[in-house]
Amino acid sequence: MAIKDDISATNGLIKTTLDSMKGYREASQDSKTANAAFFCEMADQRSAVATRLQSHVASLGGDPQDESSASAAAHRGFMNLKQAIMGTEEKAVVEEVERGEDFIKAKYEAALKSNDLSPATRSEIEEAYVSIKAGHDKVSAMKHAMR
Repeated sequence: MAIKDDISATNGLIKTTLDSMKGYREASQDSKTANAAFFCEMADQRSAVATRLQSHVASLGGDPQDESSASAAAHRGFMNLKQAIMGTEEKAVVEEVERGEDFIKAKYEAALKSNDLSPATRSEIEEAYVSIKAGHDKVSAMKHAMR
């Protein structure tokens, strides 16, 4: 267990969380229904999770991640292209959001399986995961309700 492991793992989750936040912001802009407000709320929640994790990295003496990943930008570009071709059908937007939710949930679960985290970092990640899982479950329910 080293501080560098805690910083690295947390920064990876920050990047993924920022990706999620940006994805939700885009979904809120693409949505033409009441889901837009939900997506905006989720973007705010993800921003708060990222900020909390950034504070944790700073408390460890690390340099907190403050940018999303290039792959997320590519994914958002793909979403924009897909929506240009298919239109912004709400079901397509929700399906893309759910795909992102599956990804972020898996990232947090993988981090929590690590034996290289200090108890303090594990606790921070577990707390963040509660919010991540709740968001995942809401989007999953939203998708299933559209069937």
